[in-house]
Amino acid sequence: MAALKRTMSWLCFLTVLSRSCQGQKPGKNCGSELLDHLSADLQVALECNMSQSPTWSSQQKAALLVHLRNVMAVVHTHQLSECQGAEPVQCPEPEVPKNGGLACVTLANRRYCKPLCNHGYDFAFLRTSRTFEECSEQTGYKWKSQYVGGNTLAFCNEASIQVAGAYTAYFPKDQDCLTIKTGNHSRRDVIQEFVEELRGWDLEGEAGSTCLVCG
Repeated sequence: MAALKRTMSWLCFLTVLSRSCQGQKPGKNCGSELLDHLSADLQVALECNMSQSPTWSSQQKAALLVHLRNVMAVVHTHQLSECQGAEPVQCPEPEVPKNGGLACVTLANRRYCKPLCNHGYDFAFLRTSRTFEECSEQTGYKWKSQYVGGNTLAFCNEASIQVAGAYTAYFPKDQDCLTIKTGNHSRRDVIQEFVEELRGWDLEGEAGSTCLVCG
């Protein structure tokens, strides 16, 4: 019963969060503390055996799924905006590949982004020799990419083997992009590895506006 009450309370929090994120007037409890509680309650819900909650009606389960879907869509949209405002500001935001992510950094007023694929997905084109793309004054503030005429840097397609990219362009088997982002140390490792790759191309300058976003 306690687990059920926690889960139902979590559902109420989800409703508040979803409404406030969609532009409605936020409540006084909306903030990082709320998200911390949400994460903790969600973990409790995952650890519960749902078969021990026979009082849940079909409508209640559907309502929970609807709120989950709405909150996931809103939070995902905010997550995709974490690279906005990076220098040079003339560069458009690159599209983040689904089933993967983008690691981005600015060096000497040049923006570099590296597409990465989750385990079980591979790039549509070979990109073993160059793991990143550039946007700068030298490129006319457009992304150099194998996909001409837009901001698409890569696609991550379902694949049984991963051979199209360098070994550093894939997230580990047991850690997709979002899992990596949950740990500050793992995120820093991905960014640092990217910076070291850029140094290997004799690209100098202080690394700034670093970010990792997931598709």
